Amino acid sequence: MAADTSLRERRQLLLAKQDLRGEAFCHAYAHEADQWLSGVADRAVGTSNRHLALLAVGGYGRSSLCPFSDLDIVLLHNGHREIKAVADAIWYPVWDEGVHLDHSVRRPAEVLQVAAEDVRVALGLLDGRVVWGDQKVAEPLLEKARQAWRDTLGTQYLPTLETQMKERRLAAGDVAFLLEPDLKESHGGLRDINVLRALSAYAPLLSEYADLASLAHATSVLTDIRVELHRLHQREHDKLLLQDQDHVAEVLGFADADVLMGAVSEAGRQIAWVSDDVWRRRRLWDPSPVPRRRFRRAAAEPAPPLESATFADPDMAAVDGEVALTALAPVSTDPSLAFRLAATAAELDLPIARGSLHRLADRMPPPADPWQPEVLAALLRLLSAGRPAIDKIESLDQLGLLVRLIPEWAAVRNKPQRNAYHTFTVDRHLLEAAALASELAGTVERPDLLLIGALLHDIGKGFPGDHTDVGMDIVRTMATRMGFPESDVDILVDMVRFHLLLPDTATRRDLDDPTTIANVARAAGSRVTLHLLGALTSADSRATGPSAWGSWKAGLVADLVGRADRFLAGDQAPEEPEPIPPAYRDLMAEVRASGQPSVSLEPPQVVVATLDRPGLFSAVAGALALNGLDIRAANIGGEDGVAVEVFTVEVARGTWPDTAKLRQDLAKVLSDQSNLGDRLDERQRLYPAPRPTAARVPSTKVTVDNHASDTSTVLEVRAPDQIGLLHRITTALYETRLDVVSARVATLGELVIDSFYVREASGAKVTDDDRLTEVTAAIAASLST
Repeated sequence: MAADTSLRERRQLLLAKQDLRGEAFCHAYAHEADQWLSGVADRAVGTSNRHLALLAVGGYGRSSLCPFSDLDIVLLHNGHREIKAVADAIWYPVWDEGVHLDHSVRRPAEVLQVAAEDVRVALGLLDGRVVWGDQKVAEPLLEKARQAWRDTLGTQYLPTLETQMKERRLAAGDVAFLLEPDLKESHGGLRDINVLRALSAYAPLLSEYADLASLAHATSVLTDIRVELHRLHQREHDKLLLQDQDHVAEVLGFADADVLMGAVSEAGRQIAWVSDDVWRRRRLWDPSPVPRRRFRRAAAEPAPPLESATFADPDMAAVDGEVALTALAPVSTDPSLAFRLAATAAELDLPIARGSLHRLADRMPPPADPWQPEVLAALLRLLSAGRPAIDKIESLDQLGLLVRLIPEWAAVRNKPQRNAYHTFTVDRHLLEAAALASELAGTVERPDLLLIGALLHDIGKGFPGDHTDVGMDIVRTMATRMGFPESDVDILVDMVRFHLLLPDTATRRDLDDPTTIANVARAAGSRVTLHLLGALTSADSRATGPSAWGSWKAGLVADLVGRADRFLAGDQAPEEPEPIPPAYRDLMAEVRASGQPSVSLEPPQVVVATLDRPGLFSAVAGALALNGLDIRAANIGGEDGVAVEVFTVEVARGTWPDTAKLRQDLAKVLSDQSNLGDRLDERQRLYPAPRPTAARVPSTKVTVDNHASDTSTVLEVRAPDQIGLLHRITTALYETRLDVVSARVATLGELVIDSFYVREASGAKVTDDDRLTEVTAAIAASLST
């Protein structure tokens, strides 16, 4: 490239080469930066560069320079008289290029002093190299910096690095499981790779305990994607957003974005597994000397070592603080060993010895069909250990042992769920659900079925077709193979069949309707299964993500389970509807006296009393939306011409509205002094929809259910979430002359599922086909505007 070509032009020429990707791009860009900076430095000093050197450190020092990463440079000197002028003559051209620069000007002794005070400087020097100048100034410094890292700084900064890793994980999550991971900062990302390099430079023994070479492919995958994100956004951008995943997948030759995210998950898991294992085994590779005791006489007795006698299992032993198989363990004949080894390690919260994992991977046979009883017993023991079991199962999975024992696991391994509703990949979600289910084992009659049901309830997501229907067939096969009797297999299949029954019913159906309770009870069939479904719902929802579970939903599910449990116990008499509470009657009296609406805010409920009129529900729903309230449920009642509407709501933005303002808005809406539709449209413009958090835009669908209630028709509307949606739907219902008795709203990420109990003006259900077509068409039209 021509010597006078600017650095920015050099970068753009490289970016224009669409086949120049990943690490190859980084090396090429670093080379161009070297050439350009050398020319700048030559012009800055004239004919002599004695006692001066430019050092590239950090990522630039490794020649791993992504398109819009900073240039990390140290201008090194030995007392140059005009050093400020030289520095300015180098830095200003870089700034003029619009290239981010992280720079310093120091003598060698100053560099070493700062490295002793700043871990970032010390790490950067480990990758330092000379870009330009006097090698005699730079090379001794770099050697001293590396030696200092090995002798003192590594020991000094080890706790800092470990703390930083934990903090990054808390702040940025895991590359392997996030919908939109930060490829650099998330756990299992490129930052962890750099820390592992630093640890290996400090501790030569590390290579005996960690296979760092195995991370080359994972590093390459993440670097390829990171370079493409920079290329796409034309700036430093390390977060793989949902909206970019299809483009990146196409450019890098992946079949689709799901395959891309599967590769990201695999890479992140591999890096995180090695990194976590390195830190767990720190005492094995850390060369830090053991502090000497000043006074032997006062020294405390050392803690007794963990001996193999500690284990009840004769095939297990403790070796250097890890759980290992004994030399005589029947690795070639006993397929329960992998689960037993992991269970022991989980119960003691100790690492599994790598050598034992490799022995199992080389020689352990698959279980029989059906399983030997000890294999199932070992799996249940492992799952009963709760959260510590997740890391141990991950260790089995990394060596291919989990798939050998449970072949169907391969279909969900690293399977992405590309929407913000789900926090984890399918496989990690199942492990999280099983861990959470272990906490509820004491609440059910069959904890063994709860653990297996939680582990397998979404196994169908790895196969074509509806995941529930497919999962039922797969679980029947798996549970039979595991050795469960037929009656237990039937319960496990029902747990898959109905794993969404309770949350869907609780949030979309009227629990005061006796038909709702009867339908759930009859579906469960027994109290044993009902209790299992209740515990599974809690574990599944909590493992799904924060938007899938909360106190409101937990209360609804508990109420539903309690009512269905009483039904199955023989108490099948319908519950009498609660009378209007005295507080509501006070609101109704205010309305009769003033003729104006009355409002009570009792978080999470808003109670509205007003003179009854057609279209009231739609108007009130719109007024609540104007005040930033998202309706989750609504019940409508009243007497003698005064309606009482009770709304369960969540605050969409900001804080709860002022009662006086809400009452004023309601009065305007109900007196037709407010153009409600225009005001809702304006609010939608002021608060535009957030950027997509799901791979596919939810489709709009209207369904009719005339079996969910004996007294009402249930209309279920699925649509993308937006401000004023409930008002638009209920306006359509009003215009088709239907009365809304109650409503339920469930939000699943970007999808809203609104359920309305409606009746004709005569009080009858809507059963005429032409009438139902008219209603569903009106709702669909309201959603398309």
